[in-house]
Amino acid sequence: MSIAIVGAGAIGGHLGVKLAASGERVTFIARGANLEAIRAGGMRLIEEDGTEVHAPDVRATQSMQEAGVHDTVLLTVKAHQVGPIAADLRHLIGPDTAVVTLQNGIPWWYFLHGYDGPHAGRQVENSDPGGRIARHLDASRVIGSVVYPAAILEKPGVVRVVEGNRYTLGEPDGSVSPRARALSQMLGNAGFKAPVIEDIRSEIWLKLWGNLSFNPISALTHATLVDICQFPETRALARAMMAEAQAIATALGATFRVDIDRRIAGAEKVGAHKTSMLQDVEAGRAIELEALVGSVIELGRITGTPTPHIDAVYALMRLLARSLERQGGRLAIQPAG
Repeated sequence: MSIAIVGAGAIGGHLGVKLAASGERVTFIARGANLEAIRAGGMRLIEEDGTEVHAPDVRATQSMQEAGVHDTVLLTVKAHQVGPIAADLRHLIGPDTAVVTLQNGIPWWYFLHGYDGPHAGRQVENSDPGGRIARHLDASRVIGSVVYPAAILEKPGVVRVVEGNRYTLGEPDGSVSPRARALSQMLGNAGFKAPVIEDIRSEIWLKLWGNLSFNPISALTHATLVDICQFPETRALARAMMAEAQAIATALGATFRVDIDRRIAGAEKVGAHKTSMLQDVEAGRAIELEALVGSVIELGRITGTPTPHIDAVYALMRLLARSLERQGGRLAIQPAG
């Protein structure tokens, strides 16, 4: 199968290297130093146990037009990066191409395909401002995915896995389709756990529980997951944010297969891991805020659910994001005058 991986960062590299090693034809859509490193020597993956997997012959390009049509597109860029590239995705897509969305947060397609409820067809503005993604990408092509591995791009062309190998899959309409089963089999052959479930939205909320709380708290405090979970005040804050999100999700018909305390305990077990949002702050990159936090507040307004704890953390993160932008990615207080 031919697979285009749009975004050769931590998750894109994790998937791409192992898929290539299992015999699939992989093309990375990348840029900058990462693109040059992949072209020069392929891509390397360092597993949790230190084992290295090398994919020396993967194709890499910056141009989706040059890459051409693929059987499957794995969209592994961050949520706020999808809109700017949405129009170019058409070059990768043929009549039967499936697009697998691997972003954290509320996906842009949440109400647009397969949702049976009063908000069907509604756009989530914080996930897709102005409907830019939806205009260029038919939601019926989407297979949803929830990303559980934690990984980092250690340097250009090298990804290190911190923990996990599970990528849960699901059709937005709840079907267990042949294409979803085929994707699951392909990922399984590459060594991943990739179950197909009927309620992908509930799984999205389960992951989002952690993203909407741990990510901004870590970005604001520069603390790792284990530190946040073991410090009583931040643990309580995370729990309160999760409770508000659970009320929203329940109003939208989602269910949770574990409770809040078990979800927090799972994050604690990951250990001294920096969240992706903290990594972005430290690197001076744009923060993945709206799909993870802003969208939850938006859905809270839609469902009439109060979100005071989420609102407060969101306000702090918005100011942090503005400070980063104004100071060119450098966090430093400038003296007056």
